[in-house]
Amino acid sequence: MITGGASGIGRATALLFAREGAAVVVVDIDEPKGQAVVESMVDEGGKAIFLHCDVTRASDCQSAVSKAVEELGKIDVLFNNAGIIRRASVVDTTEEEWDQVMATNVKSVFLLSKCVVPLMVEAGSGVIINTASGWGLVGGRNAASYCASKGAVVLLTKAMALDHGPQNIRVNCICPGDTDTPMLLNEARQLGIPREEFLAEAKRRPLRRIGRPEEIANAALFLASDASSYVTGTALVVDGGGLAG
Repeated sequence: MITGGASGIGRATALLFAREGAAVVVVDIDEPKGQAVVESMVDEGGKAIFLHCDVTRASDCQSAVSKAVEELGKIDVLFNNAGIIRRASVVDTTEEEWDQVMATNVKSVFLLSKCVVPLMVEAGSGVIINTASGWGLVGGRNAASYCASKGAVVLLTKAMALDHGPQNIRVNCICPGDTDTPMLLNEARQLGIPREEFLAEAKRRPLRRIGRPEEIANAALFLASDASSYVTGTALVVDGGGLAG
């Protein structure tokens, strides 16, 4: 089950998981794009369904989880990936914007995990992966609500790992650096910076480039698989070395 699965990192992860043989539930509010992702997977012989869900609403989350179980039988992996960004300082962030960022980036993780963890406990195992950010580990300029939300995701991940490790549920998060997604270009628009100038600044890291969604998807695959069977409570940085020094 992948939230924010209609585009960017979520889309890349859905396609990768399907190629690896997983039955995938694409969760998003963008139905046309979400359905297109599902059709791509089905056309390649995969099994996938799309569920429209506002991940900030408890009723939507519960309904989506119930439908996913009804259609596919269980949820082995939950990838809480839906997210938004508002590029502004505390002073320039409205209360509505703050609430929206926190609801989408943090509350959604709480709501869906609350629905899915009991199912995983009953099944005897499970994996939860949350999308945090490099800015969940260090601060960033003009991104107060985003940094606060992603810092919360990192510590929520660790708290959940402690609570549910004894139930054989692993909980980890990924901290991507700048990645070539629609959200990255949206940041440039919010800041009023020309696209090329913004991308040039984003590339200022040891590997001298921004990340590809597929590279973050590979990290999610690792955390979802038995290859990471002894990994829980970690924040996996995938950022081309941006936080290295």
